[in-house]
This record gives sequence, C-alpha cells and structure tokens, in this order.
Amino acid sequence: MLFIRCWRRSAPFITAIRSLAFARIHILSCKTVSFYKCKKSAIDLFGRSLPVKRLLCSIGPEEDTIFALSSGQGRCGVAVIRVSGPASALSISCLTSSTRGLPAARTATLRNIIHPQTQELLDRGLVLWFPGPGSFTGEDCAEFHIHGGPAVINGVLQALGSLPGLRPAESGEFTRRAFYAGKLDLTEVEGLGDLIHAETEAQRRQALRQMAGDLGRVYQDWSVRLKRCLAHVEAFIDFSEDELIEDGILNDVDTAVRQLQTEMENHLLDQRRGERLRSGVQVVIAGSTNAGKSSLLNMLTQRPSAIVSPTAGTTRDVVEVPLDIGGYPVLLSDTAGLRDTTDSVEQEGVRRARQRVEQADLSLVVVDLTQLPSDPQLVPDFLTGYLRNILEHRQHCVLILNKSDLISAEQNSSIRASLWLAGDVPPACFLSCHTKDGLDGLLTVLQDRLKTLCGDPLIGSPSLTQTRHRTHLQKSIEALHQYFQYKHVDLVLAAEGLRLGLNSLGRITGRVGAEEILDVIFKDFCIGK
Repeated sequence: MLFIRCWRRSAPFITAIRSLAFARIHILSCKTVSFYKCKKSAIDLFGRSLPVKRLLCSIGPEEDTIFALSSGQGRCGVAVIRVSGPASALSISCLTSSTRGLPAARTATLRNIIHPQTQELLDRGLVLWFPGPGSFTGEDCAEFHIHGGPAVINGVLQALGSLPGLRPAESGEFTRRAFYAGKLDLTEVEGLGDLIHAETEAQRRQALRQMAGDLGRVYQDWSVRLKRCLAHVEAFIDFSEDELIEDGILNDVDTAVRQLQTEMENHLLDQRRGERLRSGVQVVIAGSTNAGKSSLLNMLTQRPSAIVSPTAGTTRDVVEVPLDIGGYPVLLSDTAGLRDTTDSVEQEGVRRARQRVEQADLSLVVVDLTQLPSDPQLVPDFLTGYLRNILEHRQHCVLILNKSDLISAEQNSSIRASLWLAGDVPPACFLSCHTKDGLDGLLTVLQDRLKTLCGDPLIGSPSLTQTRHRTHLQKSIEALHQYFQYKHVDLVLAAEGLRLGLNSLGRITGRVGAEEILDVIFKDFCIGK
C-alpha cells in the first residue's frame, strides 16, 4: 500500500517529466517542418494519447521569405514594400549592391535600388532593416520606401521576385506570422484589422484599444483564474484522501467560478455596442408617403442620393448611404412610404421598408407637419397612433416633424406645448428640409442616440467586437454551469466543465484550438499586412 501511494503521488511528476521531454523533442522537430504546423500527441504512462497544444517554433532556415506592397494600391508619393523572412538581409544586399553592408537596425538609409540581374537603377529610396525577433513578425524584416508610381513599384516587386527563396505574400501573411511568433494574440490581430478598415473616429479609438491588448487582457485574466480553479479541483480529486488538501478549497472554487460567471454574463450584456460600432449603426428613415424622407436623406448626405418628387410613392426600393455622424459609423437607409396600395411593385417596397424598420438599430420617423390635426390638443394621440403603426420599439426612434416652414410660428408653438404636456410622445425634432432650419438640433439628437447605442470606446471595460467572441463566451458560461450541475454527482465531470470553459476562453485569444479559425480572421487582411 505504501508503494502504491508513493507511486500515485509521483505519477503526475513522472508524467510531467515525460511531457516536457516530448515537448523538447517536438520543438526540435518543428525546425524541420514548414509553416509552423507543429502539433503531435504525447503518450502518458498508461499508453493514452495526450493532446499537445500549439507550440511557437522558430522559423527554420528553409522557411520562405515573403514580400508585398504594404502601403496600398494606387499612385502615391511614397510606397512601402515589406520583406519578412530569413532572406530579408539578402534582399537588401542584392537590391542596393552597397559595400556598406546592412543599414543600422531601425535606421532609415538612403540608397540606390537596382535590379539584381540587370543592374538597372530602379529608384532611389530609403531602406530599413529590422533584425528578428525585434520586428513586427518576429523574423528578420526589411522595408523599401520608394516613390509610389506604378512603374517603380512593379519594378521593385519584380526584382524581389527574381531572388531565390522569396515569394509574394498571401493576404494577411505578415500578421499571421506575427501571431505565430507570439507578437499578437487573436484579439489584437482583429484589432489591427479593424484599425486598417476604420472609417470614423470612434471606430479608430475602439480598434486601437483592442490592438493594444485591452480586450485580450480581460479574457486572459479570466483564463488564469479559471485555470487556477481547475487546478484546485483536480488536486482535490487526486489528493483529497491523503489529507494533503486544505479544508474548504472546493468552496473557494465555487465562489471563484460564480464570480467568473457573473463577470462573463455582464460582459455579454453590452447591447452589442462594440459590434455595432465596428460594423456601423443601421439607421432607417421611415414614414408615410411625401413626408420628406428622401429630402431628409439628401440633406444628411449633402448630395442627391435619392429622387425627390411631389408624386407620392416615388421611392420603391431601399436606398443605402454610409455616413459619419459625430465620429460614429452609420448606414442610413431611405425606404418606401408606408401606405396601403394596390400596386404590386409598391407593395414589395412597403414590405421591404417594414422589414428594415424591424432590423434597424435606430428609426427616424418623419411626419408631415401639414398633415397633423388642426387642433393641437389632438396631435399627441395622432402621433402615438402613427408611431404604433410603424414601430414596435419606440425607444429606438427619433420623431422628426418636417416642413416646419409651411406652418405659422403660432401653430409651431401650440404643437410644441401640446407635445410637452402629453408626456407619452417621444421628444420631437422640428425640421425644414427646404430651409434646413432645425438641422443642427437634429444632428445633436442623432449624435446623442448614436453614443448611447455604441458607447464611448475609451471609457469603461472594452466591449465585444466580434460575433465569435460572443459565441465562445456563451459556450464558456454553459460549461461553467456544467460544473455546478455535476459537482455533487461526479467531480471528474464537474472538472471537465471547467476544462471546456477554459478551452472556449482560449479560442478567443488563440491560446488553444485556434487553427480552425485562423483563415476566417486573416482572410480580410490586405496582402501587405
């Protein structure tokens, strides 16, 4: 019995030693395979297969060196061509043919750029040298800052392609290599991609914060705490009968897991602010025919985006225009006027309009002031019925009373007073699309609503920005529920719940199980990034 107990206590240690030995062999073998795909299985003392997590391995000498234009297509003053891989130093030597050797690290040096085969002068530009691992990709890197004409760019790219061991980069390959080198986790990679595609100030701020690792640190903190809980549960399973475990350790685990559950659930209750800011707020202009919807669209976009006509039912389809309102991205949609009609084409337009209103994050309901009841006391009830006919969720709408230039100042004041006393009608913006009177007030209201919908990306905890984050967090919460479900039935099954939750968290940052989602993340990157 003594031998069995001693062997049992040392088994985890023996298994750990064997795993470390295997990992060392595994890392050495990684240097002889291509493109980082290093994943094997270890065998424990009982002959069972043990999965080995993705390991970060150094780039072998046979690894390809990649190059691409990183500054974007089109004519420009300066173009940047990036090179990454073991032949980066060779590319500098061959294209500059300088007896001075490599430039000082991270120092721009002016040199002639020549074709290595014909010795023809291609351009005169700046050359930078970034020795690994202190580079973006973790590899040796070089940059050629040249004039941005198409002929110059094509000449330098062709010259690089003529060198042995160099090939054009695939989309997102530079960032992929940075990820495998441990320079970025997946949330930081996604933040970099969002920064490249950011079109508004709010999008830029959110992307910069995510790229800086704020969101990744939240998930990493949860992973560390959950890993500690799992370790304590497994220790209790292995050593509790030997009285080597402190009393109350499972109670501490229960408290920690409940706290994690609460934090994750609160994180999910963000009303999609981060996702909405990343993809754009869906704003729909809705209302009856000839209320001035298309005129409002043209006024906000400051161009004739939609046809304006006194004939009712001119707009039959949805007209979409992207906008930047107060730094927030907006996809503004003009829709067909809502009315009963026998025209089959207009009926389809009305159906699409109602569908867009249901999907909208914010609806701009336009009302013709000249069509309101002549008695101001009846206006609140009229507008309440009007909104009920168009919307289901009144809190996500802005009421716009258009054509204020066609009513008298006395009527305007009477309607305002009636709406203020009613209380059950949302605040209204009085506007004239003809004279643009009231536009500043409308834009202020829109900015406030957009800020509420998207939040301030610089304040508070970082928000979810990707649907996959939400999916993996939901799976992690479900797994933590499994822990409490099986805790008093089978502690091994309860521990498996913690392990599944940890695995789901790891998939967000790429710490474990990231292989199957890499292509989805990197495919949207430009070639030189």
